[in-house]
Amino acid sequence: MAKIIVGFVCGLIFGLGLVIAQMTNPEKVLNFLDFAGTWDASLGFVMAGAVITTAIGYRLAWRAKAPLLDDSFHLPQKTRVDTRLVGGAALFGIGWGLVGFCPGPALTALSFGGWEAALFVVAMVAGMLLFDRFSTRIPLTISATSLRAR
Repeated sequence: MAKIIVGFVCGLIFGLGLVIAQMTNPEKVLNFLDFAGTWDASLGFVMAGAVITTAIGYRLAWRAKAPLLDDSFHLPQKTRVDTRLVGGAALFGIGWGLVGFCPGPALTALSFGGWEAALFVVAMVAGMLLFDRFSTRIPLTISATSLRAR
């Protein structure tokens, strides 16, 4: 039960941070990405703050033998860069650049009742379901051998 409560409180704090930083405002995000036009550098400070906070948090966390509410740290097992990682990152960036939403801020923006956030979340969930359904058909890695075979 403690994990659920702590997770809920952390989610509320994260969502509040997104709102305060205006990451839930697609226009603000799109202006940050528009270097040649209406560029607004303020979200750069938000990202810098996030990087600094994460760096400090990791330094403190790695001093512990285990997390406070679990028996061990759960680290990713995959360490290779593969087509799924690169393709997913590219799709994420394209989507963020086109509409100004990424998953966390879009879910937070749902609480404001805007149709844009709702449409984005519906499309995001549909994309996740489609990927889950068809992901076995997508190759995991591109190697020199597989490129020559094409």
